[in-house]
Amino acid sequence: MIKYPEINKVFLKIGPLEFRWYGLSYAAGIILGLYFIKNRLKKQHGFTSDQVYSLINYVIIGILAGGRLAYILIYDLRYYIKNPSKIIYFWQGGMSYHGAAIGVLAAVAYLCYKNKKNLLGVLDLIAIGSTFGLFLGRIANFINGELYGRASSVPWAMVFPDSDGIPRHPSQLYEGFFEGVVLFLLLFTLMKYCRLKQGQLFALYMFFYGLFRFFIEFYREPDKQLGSIVSFITMGQLLCTVMILSGLILFIIIRKYRPDNSPAV
Repeated sequence: MIKYPEINKVFLKIGPLEFRWYGLSYAAGIILGLYFIKNRLKKQHGFTSDQVYSLINYVIIGILAGGRLAYILIYDLRYYIKNPSKIIYFWQGGMSYHGAAIGVLAAVAYLCYKNKKNLLGVLDLIAIGSTFGLFLGRIANFINGELYGRASSVPWAMVFPDSDGIPRHPSQLYEGFFEGVVLFLLLFTLMKYCRLKQGQLFALYMFFYGLFRFFIEFYREPDKQLGSIVSFITMGQLLCTVMILSGLILFIIIRKYRPDNSPAV
């Protein structure tokens, strides 16, 4: 067993103001991701600097609104009905990746429609850029001691604070590695060396993220308020199954019906 490295959740405190690693990870993930794709947005899709900054704002709104709303509705509606004031406590966690993904998709779709940009091509870049936030977000989950894994006797198991004292998988680190590092390397390699039609990289992102997350969920402790949904299948795995199938269907449709580099509908 490895001792859990207890890190203060607050990295900076100025008077009554507290700055937490959780919020910093979201901000850093968005900034790094969009910095990575900024030049491609300009060269490939004609984005101006102002439109890139607008995209940052739209992505932030999509993440916060979609991620929070989905978490409340899917994972813990009863609690937030009883405690409505807690809805705005973003810094305490409680965000749904799948909800944030839908929120970002809707926000980016609106921005592309508004500025007459190629939606599928932009989504390809958003997909690979999002891996920075996925990695940093899971590291923040680890620092917060939340979303830990199932009980385990592996040598690297840890006892997380505010848990039941049983050694558990550090599943946040598994997710950070596969959903962040491995997924980035995979998508970057496909983008650089494979001839893909616009939208297919985004489809592959959905497929591989869903696949990685589905299997890692076997090592992650289910949400207490939900538990397993069907037999040993969790809500996260159900949502990832939808994501995997959606990615496959989108990839096939684009391959069959869309010419190379055709403008998005």
